Amino acid sequence: MNELVIALGWAGMYGVMALGAIGSIIGCGVAGQAAIGAMVDSESGYGRFIGVSVMPSSQVIYGIVVMFTLQGEITIKNAPAFAGIGIMAGLALMLSGIKQGQACASAIHASKTKPEIFGLSLAPAAIVEGFAVFAFVFALVAAGNIPA
Repeated sequence: MNELVIALGWAGMYGVMALGAIGSIIGCGVAGQAAIGAMVDSESGYGRFIGVSVMPSSQVIYGIVVMFTLQGEITIKNAPAFAGIGIMAGLALMLSGIKQGQACASAIHASKTKPEIFGLSLAPAAIVEGFAVFAFVFALVAAGNIPA
């Protein structure tokens, strides 16, 4: 039983980065596909489409920072905290990366037809990013309270 608890602690420590990476991969893939489609239909503005398609990559960065914050000796006493913080923050980062990619894809589709709404069309993606930041900050604060 103790080995399982320790394993969950390790899963939390490294899972936050892996789950954030999964969200970034899917989100950037979805937005990147939209950018490629928009480039076929547009005569210009390719750079902004590519720029928007990489927005979901921030979730993996947040996951890496949380992972390094969680570095430490995992014991029976602190393993549940490592698991809870890492896995829950990782899931939040993963979902926000996916949803941000979808929001970015929508912004790309809208702005290829109506370039004047480009900036405004990014608002939903920025709001989703805000939720990722909330999960990131919460994980950092909670990690500071893990017993040694």
